[in-house]
Amino acid sequence: MFNKKTKDEDDSRISPPLRIGESQPIRSKNVSVIGPTLVFKGELSADEDLVIEGTIEGTIAHHKKNLTIGSKGRVSADIHASSVLVEGQLDGDIHSDGLVSLAKGAIVNGDVYCARLTLQDGARFNGKIVMEKQSPLKVAPKPETLDDSNVGSGKK
Repeated sequence: MFNKKTKDEDDSRISPPLRIGESQPIRSKNVSVIGPTLVFKGELSADEDLVIEGTIEGTIAHHKKNLTIGSKGRVSADIHASSVLVEGQLDGDIHSDGLVSLAKGAIVNGDVYCARLTLQDGARFNGKIVMEKQSPLKVAPKPETLDDSNVGSGKK
């Protein structure tokens, strides 16, 4: 009378219980995922790795973290991240201290500033690439050698 559902109809809305041995998607710790239906406008920053499958407009700051723009991701933003993998579409600049990878099917319109870059066959890129120097390895200075004349005299 009041659109009551039968017991069978109510049970159909409940997800089935997890069973031992069934494969379930496993998510790594400290990784955030922005799903394909999410739309975000503004400044995005976090202290964990990020996978974007949705739509982002603004800026993304992940200076010490990894950023992935998934195949369904649509980003209109400047990006600052430790490493960047683009599988989807990006309109904006990428600033990275490490590796920037453009996968097959990626579409990037913007400049890339990075230490290392890989482009797979099938990636589309329009912009300029500035390969910044990787910080050189610091080598400890050689110890000064002592002359026989300086030994025991207190002079160096």
